[in-house]
Amino acid sequence: MVSPMTVRDSFETLSQRDLAVLVPELLLCGQLIDRSGMAHLIVEFGREGMAQVAVEEWESASPWYTRRMQKALGYEGDDVVTIFKGLQLDIGAPPQFMDFRYRVDDPLHGEFWLDHCGALMDVEPLGDEFVTSMCHDIEDPTFDATAIATNPHAQIRPIHRPPRRPADRHPHCAWTVSIDPSHTPPVMTAHTEQIGRTAAVTVELSPIDHGGDGRADYSGPLLSDLRFSDFSRSALVRIAEEICVQHHLLALGFLAAVRRRADEDKAREITRKQLTGIAGVAAQRIRDALGLPSTLESLALVLSVHPLLNPKQYVESEIRPDGGALELWISRDALVDRDGGWPTLLGSEHLDPLQALVRGVNPHFTVRVVAEDAAGLLLAVDITEAPAPECVEVAITKVSTGAAFVFEDRGIPLPLFVV
Repeated sequence: MVSPMTVRDSFETLSQRDLAVLVPELLLCGQLIDRSGMAHLIVEFGREGMAQVAVEEWESASPWYTRRMQKALGYEGDDVVTIFKGLQLDIGAPPQFMDFRYRVDDPLHGEFWLDHCGALMDVEPLGDEFVTSMCHDIEDPTFDATAIATNPHAQIRPIHRPPRRPADRHPHCAWTVSIDPSHTPPVMTAHTEQIGRTAAVTVELSPIDHGGDGRADYSGPLLSDLRFSDFSRSALVRIAEEICVQHHLLALGFLAAVRRRADEDKAREITRKQLTGIAGVAAQRIRDALGLPSTLESLALVLSVHPLLNPKQYVESEIRPDGGALELWISRDALVDRDGGWPTLLGSEHLDPLQALVRGVNPHFTVRVVAEDAAGLLLAVDITEAPAPECVEVAITKVSTGAAFVFEDRGIPLPLFVV
């Protein structure tokens, strides 16, 4: 089915500079997965049901991907600094949009606070009940689930948190982190164990070349901010791949949680809507971040680095540009297919996520099925005379302030030592 003239180099096609721009974009898009999915959960299950799904998806995914990133960047440990480094590379805490600030008192104690919480800005207009669902019902178990990936005796507890009193209280929230052998470790949930058995947890990704220019790891002191341009090209490739694994693990946790509350058709329908919204927004942000025109050549590049189709060791796809035409082939025999992840939601009857993706680059693009069989799905991208209207799922995701968020250069980061 596949021509030998293909493009599948993924992140390796990008320069170190472009990778440094792309990595925070991928972190932010990971956080927007929830903005894409939660509205559909509220319609089906109400506010409380939405909160329960959010708890389960993050509990399921975050311990596994937190450990993966620690190992990849060489900062494995069991102290507060290790927990804070993990948060800086977590799709649940994208830099600046979720503006975490840190203080380390000693290896077992520290604090963090959010000078800006983009998620709070999204939810506050909905009222105190929704704020409480996010900042209490969801945060309490999921913060601990992230912390125990580093130390089972770690606890994250609020100093203050929304609903904000007074209404302009700043910082938006503040938390203590303490590690104490007297803390009873939480029991790993069945849904966390379920995601722990997926291929995404153990997939082997690109090794980091420790002889290149720039940082190859995150050993050494905790930094106030991560300046991704300080990392080597090889390290940035691996970081980007790991972030895409975070996307997939979160989506697998989401799908599993919805399946516990709905039949298979409804669960896949809701998750497909989630994918449609984030696929379109991510494509547009990637295009804009890399300064690409709205051409087929640009679409080929966006496809090659889009989280839906990455990392290449987990999702098998091939992009076939040919002058004024472009074809995309998606395998049905990749690791992601064994897990039942995002690409398994696509097919001749379910093209909405791919339509949203290509139209995120250019609203005149549209996809059609060329062939579909047990081996894979072959699609062609056509150019229409009239632009397609933005789909509902993308419009819902763009309600988040994250959809238009702009990163800033904060200069040289400061090392944070024990106070």
